Amino acid sequence: MASRFQAATLVAAPSFPNSITWSDENLIAVASGHLVTILNPAMPYGPRGLITVPASEPYPIGVIKRQDLFTDCLLPTSLSRDRRPCVRSISWSHIGMAPSFGCLLAVCTTDGRVKLYRPPFCDFRAEWVEVLDISDRLYDYLANIGFMEVDISMAQISDDRVTEHESFPRKDHKRRRVDASGNKSSKTSWDLLSCSRNHEDASVGYITGVEEQQGLPKVLEIDSDKVERHNSNQSASGPKSNVKSDKNTPVNGSQKSDCETPLITADQYASRSAMLLSLVVAWSPVLRVHSKICPDDGTSNRFSLLAVGGQSGKVSFWRIHVPQCYSIEHSGDPPSVVLVGLLEAHNSWITAISWSLFVSDSSNPQVLLATGGSDGSVRIWLGHSEKLLESFEVENAPFLLLKEVITVNIVPISVLSILVPVQSPHNMLLAVGKGSGSLEVWICDMSCRQFDRAEAYDAHDQVVTGLAWAFDGRCLYSCSQDNFVRSWILRGSSICEVALPSNTLGLRSSTDLPDIFVSSLGVAVSPGNLVMAMVRCYDADALDPMYQSRAQKAAVEFLWMGGQQLDNLSNTSQEFSIKAFPGFSAKELLYWESNILWSLKQYEHLDKPLVTWDIIAALLAFKNFIPKYVEHMLVKWISILHMGSHVGLSTEKVLSNFFRSLSKVTSRQLHLLNSICRCVMLSELKADDINRNELNIGGSYATEEKQITLWMNLLLKSERELRERLVCFSFSAFMSLISRSDSTFSRPGCWYPIGLAQMEQWVAHNLDHVQDQLKVLISEVGTHDKRIHSSVYLAEEKCSFCSATVPFDSPEVAFCQESNNGDGQSHKLERCAVSMQVCPAASLWFCKCCHRWISKLAPETLFTMTENLSDVKFSTDSPPLELSKPSCPLCGILLQRLQPEFLLSASPV
Repeated sequence: MASRFQAATLVAAPSFPNSITWSDENLIAVASGHLVTILNPAMPYGPRGLITVPASEPYPIGVIKRQDLFTDCLLPTSLSRDRRPCVRSISWSHIGMAPSFGCLLAVCTTDGRVKLYRPPFCDFRAEWVEVLDISDRLYDYLANIGFMEVDISMAQISDDRVTEHESFPRKDHKRRRVDASGNKSSKTSWDLLSCSRNHEDASVGYITGVEEQQGLPKVLEIDSDKVERHNSNQSASGPKSNVKSDKNTPVNGSQKSDCETPLITADQYASRSAMLLSLVVAWSPVLRVHSKICPDDGTSNRFSLLAVGGQSGKVSFWRIHVPQCYSIEHSGDPPSVVLVGLLEAHNSWITAISWSLFVSDSSNPQVLLATGGSDGSVRIWLGHSEKLLESFEVENAPFLLLKEVITVNIVPISVLSILVPVQSPHNMLLAVGKGSGSLEVWICDMSCRQFDRAEAYDAHDQVVTGLAWAFDGRCLYSCSQDNFVRSWILRGSSICEVALPSNTLGLRSSTDLPDIFVSSLGVAVSPGNLVMAMVRCYDADALDPMYQSRAQKAAVEFLWMGGQQLDNLSNTSQEFSIKAFPGFSAKELLYWESNILWSLKQYEHLDKPLVTWDIIAALLAFKNFIPKYVEHMLVKWISILHMGSHVGLSTEKVLSNFFRSLSKVTSRQLHLLNSICRCVMLSELKADDINRNELNIGGSYATEEKQITLWMNLLLKSERELRERLVCFSFSAFMSLISRSDSTFSRPGCWYPIGLAQMEQWVAHNLDHVQDQLKVLISEVGTHDKRIHSSVYLAEEKCSFCSATVPFDSPEVAFCQESNNGDGQSHKLERCAVSMQVCPAASLWFCKCCHRWISKLAPETLFTMTENLSDVKFSTDSPPLELSKPSCPLCGILLQRLQPEFLLSASPV
């Protein structure tokens, strides 16, 4: 097996498949026991986020008679001995669902609860914040419709009222146990059979009074019209309950329940329990629909679906809209959630769910849903986004069954992974992992709905616990409880196993942790597909019982996948003589080059968040040993951007030619170029030093090499090009705004131009570099007297510390004029990278790449421009609604609130 280049230990061991997942913002979540651990792969030994699964009281679905306790359908409930719930399934949402523009995390536990959590960006703590309880919403819906039961008959239930039997003396230690909080409890194994819930304050659980009597259960005799609990010596309150327990109340004290719970049959109890017991969760991609019933305001028609599979064989779909606006100062209102459908997907437990976006029509994209059950069947469903947005009939989920690719058999499904490749948008790839260790891959031509099974392999000796597609469906990684991870290459309609890359590219921490594992329970790939992470459980018997086994239950291992063999490569780097490097052959370096260039290429798609940590980490590792190899790759990439192919020119010629064509490069390509320049080619320089050189673009560092100056000039000219686009877009929007009387640009979450006075001064400082079209636009704005009275045009700025005047000298920083206190010192103030105004003394957005601060977010159109000034024309009749986007206007990466070093934060670069 390939050697890891870094690893991180876990204090609890995972128990279920797919225990690890990688988010769009570059965070890793691991389901380990009763905890969810969130890691930053850039700092695996650094701060972590944490979700502790609380113990929850069961829902009041009803009580049963004594003679029904040993019914076959209730045996799993009766024999349950779970003292503390564990995490069963986790899933990251796509970026933009959290109030800070990050990702939400859905967590499903072994007691069937599903909750959503957000990062504590404004709470300054390690524990993640619960924002929504999906299980409560599901219970409320099912309770309101009577759990979908028709003509419920109570004939089997006696209406006779009888009294509670007296209990015989017995030893307390035979029936008492320790609950999740460590306190002794007298609950029995029958406690789960009945409960009560406070509908307003989450849950309050009451047990039925089923106790042991001479080795047999003692049951409360129940009237069918009213359920009362006598001699309640076993009450327990949930975490959200308003019922307070008196610690001084004796164990045999009396307490009466004020809630009524219906008397039901054993079959009803089992059916209701199965409907509420969730097993697996999965987020869909973010969908944007142009709907007739929803206004196209950019937020109400953007949503994601959370699929929750249960023990009943049903999948519930929850529509959650993106926040109306993003903020780092407060968490905002809880997300709006709507139950859009219940799908009878299988006749058995739902064990696996996977989503993929299928864009056959950009105005109404479709989603593909793969579901697997414990009966071994796998089904593919198709859903239309518009129907999912407008759906209000819960019982009729708007999904169409495409095909049951695997029929019912004795081998349960453990994991699924579905993908629609970007390069082949009409093909669907489905990987199926089974409990027997076998692996199946299905290929579907969506244009004709033809399904073909590529191959079926006995890939592993035990249950397949993880599947992950990489490199746009060309590679598949699988892991199993047999402690093996394997790599598969898809060629045409067949797959074959290939070796994992054996090199480690800067081996780190391989000897810090033991390498004694017994199972692997999940695999995930990085956003750039160059790194693979898997979670593995330690062999407790092989660890030191004093120093290792107590704190080291499992580990997350990271492996480089950039050298993965995908195709038979020709020697495309003849012009660059690649010499053998220790640990790398010339062929491996060619694979690295091909995969890095492919990874850079995929970020040109605007729907993919700009998270380049793995690319930058790989380039920096190579730069430490063979810097010429890194420079060769980047020059080749720039040549492809500029001319469509690499012609073998020198670095100086390629960069000088690229300087003259910056106005024709897309904003996404410029953002990608800027982040690579800063973090790789100029990694020796501090971000602030690079920023201060903006007014001296033609200068060079006397102590730095000539190549550093070339890359510095490229970066600064690229940033100036992006600023020019932002200025032009702002003035065009302002011209449209002053010609209208409505408040289109002042809606929450919408962008509006601000800082026009500072932008005018910036143009004045750069008259020799800006295009003539921008100069004409500036002159047109100057003819409008309304700008003087506009709130978006504030020429005079004051220092927030001393109220002195602040002149405009640079778009980066500002210095106020000498204050009146006579100390002769000026205050240094940061300027907003978007508006160029002085930042207020409040919470600000921060860019981890260029270390700039932002108080007003940039317009979304800036990040989608194909060239300089052709995309920034507004119609005065009906200007488009422009949304704000929490991304750096000069680097394009996700903005965030700067956290203390001891708290977790994402690393996009």
